Amino acid sequence: MYEWVTSISAWLIPFMIVFIPLYAAFKKVPVYETFIDGAKEGFGTAINIIPHLVGMMVAISMFRASGAMDMLASLIRPLFDSLGIPSEVLPLGLLRPLTGAGSLAFTTELIKTYGPDSMIGRISSTIQGSTDTTLYVLTVYFGAVGIRKSKYALKVGLFSDLVGFFAAIIICLFVFGS
Repeated sequence: MYEWVTSISAWLIPFMIVFIPLYAAFKKVPVYETFIDGAKEGFGTAINIIPHLVGMMVAISMFRASGAMDMLASLIRPLFDSLGIPSEVLPLGLLRPLTGAGSLAFTTELIKTYGPDSMIGRISSTIQGSTDTTLYVLTVYFGAVGIRKSKYALKVGLFSDLVGFFAAIIICLFVFGS
């Protein structure tokens, strides 16, 4: 099974790179012109979302620099310890909805410290794959298309991150033992 997945993985991207333009040409789509039009539109979108990105980055920096994240983590840590959940992954649960780069850096540090095959390494890696950078997604994508009312999307996104966070912990503890 492992060899099968490995060979599919090795050939899937080159196949897609060749197949998509060939399929478009077969359907009589002007491939190069369509690509250029999309690149022009993407550049305009990138310029439009810069203010949203700057605002989000400032807010995240203020949250971390003020000590609010550390204070919140210290309040929740005793609950994690009483449930047998490694409290080292708690800051990752707080960072992940805010920043992809920050949460990846934190995960990297956890893996360097505890090892990739440790329970903490496995849980942090699973959290990275089970949750999303909700505030980044809302800021960038909603800002790009001009959506201003994102109240329900924010609630659902953060709830999904919470479910993904605890599901990752529960599944890792179940699969790999505690």
